[in-house]
Amino acid sequence: MKTPALPPTRSPSRRRLLQGAAALTSIAAPAWPLTALAAAAGPKAPPRPPVARIEPVSETFFGETVVDPYRWMENAKDKDWEPFMRGQDAHARAVLGGIPGREALKRRIGELSGGTPVAYGVQKAVERLFYQVRPAGADNFKLAVRPGAGGAERILIDPTTMKGEGGAHVSLDWWVASPDGRHVVYGLSPAGSENSVLHVMEVETMRVLPERIPGTQYAGPSWLPDGGGFFYWRVADVAKLGTVDYYKRSQVLLHRLGTDPKDDMLLVQHGRNTALPLSDTEFPSIACARTGNWAVLGLYGGVRRENPLFVAPLADVVAGRAAWRQVCAIEDEVTDFAIDANDLYLLTTRGAENGKVLRLPLATGTYAGGTTAVPEGPLVVERIALARDGLYLLDLDGGYHGLRRLGRDGTLKAVALPFEGQIEGLFATALEDGCWLDGTAWLLPFSTFRHDPATGRTESAGLAPPPKLDLSGYEAIRTFATARDGTRVPLSIVAKKGLKRDGRNPTLVSAYGAYQISSGPYFSPRTLAFLERGGVFATAHVRGGGEYGKRWWKGGQKLAKPNTWRDLIDCCEHLIKERWASKATLTIQGGSAGGITVGRALTERHDLFAGVISNVGVSNAMRAEFGQNGPPNIDEFGTVKERAGFLGLKAMDALHHVQDGTRYPAVLLTIGMTDPRVEAWNGGKMAARLQKANRSANPILLRVSFDAGHGLGSTRSQVDEERADEFAFVLWRAGRRTVA
Repeated sequence: MKTPALPPTRSPSRRRLLQGAAALTSIAAPAWPLTALAAAAGPKAPPRPPVARIEPVSETFFGETVVDPYRWMENAKDKDWEPFMRGQDAHARAVLGGIPGREALKRRIGELSGGTPVAYGVQKAVERLFYQVRPAGADNFKLAVRPGAGGAERILIDPTTMKGEGGAHVSLDWWVASPDGRHVVYGLSPAGSENSVLHVMEVETMRVLPERIPGTQYAGPSWLPDGGGFFYWRVADVAKLGTVDYYKRSQVLLHRLGTDPKDDMLLVQHGRNTALPLSDTEFPSIACARTGNWAVLGLYGGVRRENPLFVAPLADVVAGRAAWRQVCAIEDEVTDFAIDANDLYLLTTRGAENGKVLRLPLATGTYAGGTTAVPEGPLVVERIALARDGLYLLDLDGGYHGLRRLGRDGTLKAVALPFEGQIEGLFATALEDGCWLDGTAWLLPFSTFRHDPATGRTESAGLAPPPKLDLSGYEAIRTFATARDGTRVPLSIVAKKGLKRDGRNPTLVSAYGAYQISSGPYFSPRTLAFLERGGVFATAHVRGGGEYGKRWWKGGQKLAKPNTWRDLIDCCEHLIKERWASKATLTIQGGSAGGITVGRALTERHDLFAGVISNVGVSNAMRAEFGQNGPPNIDEFGTVKERAGFLGLKAMDALHHVQDGTRYPAVLLTIGMTDPRVEAWNGGKMAARLQKANRSANPILLRVSFDAGHGLGSTRSQVDEERADEFAFVLWRAGRRTVA
C-alpha cells in the first residue's frame, strides 16, 4: 500500500514500487504433476506446506456477519505464526527451485540486472550534482556526487558496506542535499523495513555528523536556505512500531546542524497547535524554497491527494512563533504546489478534472483570490516544478508523459522529449534554468536527461554508461481493450518482433489500479530474460490508477472498485481473443494494492488464468485499516465503520470471496516479514484459505522473505532471486518443460 503523500516535489525521485515485478501462475491443470516436478528436482520430494489452524472470529457489520478463520495470524507472537510461515516458505522454495532450468534462468537474470548500470534522482546544489547510482555488478543503490555534470563521480554513501542488527543488509531510503551542497541528510534502515534513522553527512570530508534521529520513515526534509538546518517529520515520541497508532500524532521539528536532536524545536503536532485543523492521523510537513522568505505547511491526510496548505514568514517559523495563514482547504483539491520568491503556485483539480494551475501572492493570497496561470486542457497535469526560467508542468496521457514550460513571460510551450514514455523524476530549482528528469519507456533503460531552455534541447546527462543491450528485436505496442461497460482501457504489450500469435505464448499481465498512480511505461532488464524465452509482457492500465487523471482514479475507487479487477479481466479476454495467449498460458500479477486487483480477478474468474501472482499484496482488505499502515489508507479504500465503506471493502476482499471446492489455478503469493506497508498476514491468510478451498492439483505457494519488506529496500540479488522464481513459475504454468 502507498506511503503517506508528503510533498511530492520536495524529495528525490524513487524507483517504481516493485519495479520490474513479474507475475506468474496457472488455472489449467499443471504442465506436469507435482510428483514429476519432485522427481525432476531430485530424490527428495518438496516438504508439504503446514496446515493452518482454524480459529473463527465472527463480526457483524450493518446486520451482516463476517467470519475470519485466521484472525490469529495478526498476532505475530502467536506460537504457530513463525512455524507456519517458515514451513510455507520451505515448501514454496522447494517447488520453485525444482522447476527445470530455473537456475539457468536466474543466472541470465543476474547477467541482465548486474550488467545494466542505473543512475536517477538528480538534485543540483550550487555546482554539485547529487544522484543515486547502481554501477554494473553492484548489489544496491549508492549516493554519488559530482562537481558538475562533467566532473568525476564520488560515492558518498554505499549501503552495501554497512550491516544492521544480526547482519541484515542496510538500505538508503531517502536523501536531500542542502542548498549550498555542503551537507546531505539521509535515512538508513535495515532489512527493507523502511524504519529510517536520519543521518547527516558533510559532503567535502564525507564525515558523518553525530546526530541520529529514529522514526523518520517519511522524513521529507526541507533545508533552510542558508543550509544551517532543516525541517523534518518523525513519528510521535510514544509511537509503538507495529500498532495501529504508530503514525498518529506525528511531528514536524526543526533541527540545527551540530546540535543534539533532543533539543530540536517541535513546531507542529496534533494537540499542540490548537489554531490548526490538524487531526491525530494527519501528517504535517513544512517546506521552504531555496530563495524567498516564506514557509509552507501541509497537513497530509495519509494517502489523501487533496490537502490543506498554510503559509507563514520563514523567520517566524524558525523562531517558533509562526501564525500560520490558510491558503487552501481540502475541498479546494490542491494536489501539488511550488514556492517562488513572492508567489505560490497551486495545482488543483477543483472544477478542473485534468488540473489547472493558480498563482497567488504569498503575503496575502488565498485560493479564492488566486489567478489562473495555466487553465485546464485536454491532458492531465500531474506535477509542477519551479525553475529560474519558469514553471515546468508534467503532463499525462494514458500513462505516457509529456512536459511543458510556463515561461516567466507567461508563454506556455511544449518541451520536446527524445523518448515516448514515462518521466519518473522531475527536479528543478529556482536558482537555475531548466530541469532534470528521469525518463524510461518499455524499451528505454532508465536515463537521466537535462533540459536546457537556452537551446531547447533535452539530452542525456551521461550519469551512467549506456547498457550493452540489443533491444532491436523487440517491440512495444500501445493499444486498447474494451471493458464490458464500453470504456476503452489502455493496454501495453511488449514482445519479440514477429512473435507468432497462436495462443501458445507464455503471457504475463501486470495491473495495479489505486491511488491515482499510473502504471506507465518502464524498462526492466530482468524482463528481457522472460521475453527472450518467447514471453509476452503486458500491462493493463485499469481504472483506479491515474492514467487519465482524477476521473480514471474515481472510476475504480471504493464502491467503483470492481471496475479495477474487471478491467483486468476484460484486458485478458482481449489478449486471448487476439491470440497473444490462451487460458492455459496466461498469468496475472499485481503488487501491494494491486493484490486487490489480481486477488479479486482470481476469485471472480478462476477459469481464465494459468497463474496468479500477488507480490506483497492486500488480500484481506476488510482488515487493512487495523494494521500499522491502515489509518493513512482509509481515504483510498474506506472504513468498515461506515456502511458504504463496509460494502466497498467487502467487495474488494479476496480472502472472503474464496469458495470451497473450487478448482483454482496455481497461485504464488510473496510477502516480506519486515513490510511496513502491507502486513504479512495478508499473504498468510490468503495462502491458508486457498490451500483449504482448492480442489485442483495446481499449487498454492507462499514465498516469504524474512529479511525484506515491501520491496523498496531489497538488494539487487534479492530481486533477482524473486524474479527468477516468478518468471520460472510463469513459464512452467504455461507448459514449458524447461525454463532455461
